[in-house]
Amino acid sequence: MADERTMFDNLAEEINSMDDISEEVKQKLLANIMKAKDQPVNLLITGPTGCGKSSTINAMFNMEVAKVGVGVDPETTDIQDYQLGNLKIYDSPGLGDGKERDIAHAKKITELLHRRDSDGNALIDLVLVIVDGSTRDLGTTYELIENVIIPSLGEERHKRLLIAVNQADVAMKGKHWDSVNCRPDSVLTDFLNDKVRSIRERILANTGVHVDPIFYSAGYKEEGQAQTPPYNLSKLMLYILRAIPPKKRLVVIEQSNQNQDMWRKSDELEDYQREIKKSLSESVCEGVAKGSDIGGNIGGTIGGIFGSVGEKVGRVVGSVVGGVVGFVGGLLGGIFG
Repeated sequence: MADERTMFDNLAEEINSMDDISEEVKQKLLANIMKAKDQPVNLLITGPTGCGKSSTINAMFNMEVAKVGVGVDPETTDIQDYQLGNLKIYDSPGLGDGKERDIAHAKKITELLHRRDSDGNALIDLVLVIVDGSTRDLGTTYELIENVIIPSLGEERHKRLLIAVNQADVAMKGKHWDSVNCRPDSVLTDFLNDKVRSIRERILANTGVHVDPIFYSAGYKEEGQAQTPPYNLSKLMLYILRAIPPKKRLVVIEQSNQNQDMWRKSDELEDYQREIKKSLSESVCEGVAKGSDIGGNIGGTIGGIFGSVGEKVGRVVGSVVGGVVGFVGGLLGGIFG
């Protein structure tokens, strides 16, 4: 980033400049910001060869280091990790590269999912499994999810797994995709919803774990060509934020792609962006209203999206989250800028 100041520096300055809240509330807000700033976040992204893991990372976090695989050989042959501030992204090959490689990949994924941090908590906050939406053969993907990932998550298997169907644009061999507006028509939408439902029901029947898959397109960029806009990337970001603890969400948002074109195309864009903003408010004001000298519900304050907190806290949080919007203009600026 051109500015060496971080989003957290800007938010702390914003809070310190506020003179209409008590020192108690101000200190709680600052403590939340500082706690969030120091939070490490670890995401594991996996899936079969060619499903678009690297394209997804590039689109969400503008990471040129995550090269998109070309040709017949997969670009990612081992677990790669990319550090962005306090966000670490593990890019792992899935299964489907041959029996011996599959065994080696499964072992490394299992070892990573069993690792714990210094506090004894799971190192990996969230496993994002990307499914190739262009194929009906999901056997290796189910094997990865049911036999490798879910058993390795233990008691946390219901909270730390997200499944996303990529390549929605070619799910029906390119048919029924509106290339001008970068979105599926009703026929393709129904097809993708059926695929999502089938995945959900299969995993529930075989493992007892309920997942809520989504579909999207990471877009793609050929050398010398313009980036094809992603579709439903805002929805994918919202689901990621929901799946990790509130205190860690700001770290992810800080590193998100600031190019608005990456986030504009979604089926319910305003709803997703509004929910993302609400999830950030939970990060900022967690525990602030409790025990403070501010009471009451805010109702319609700042659009009514911050739930039940004190009126002044609502205004303050709105202002602080507005600072996030200002810093991360691409993701949220479309409707909140």
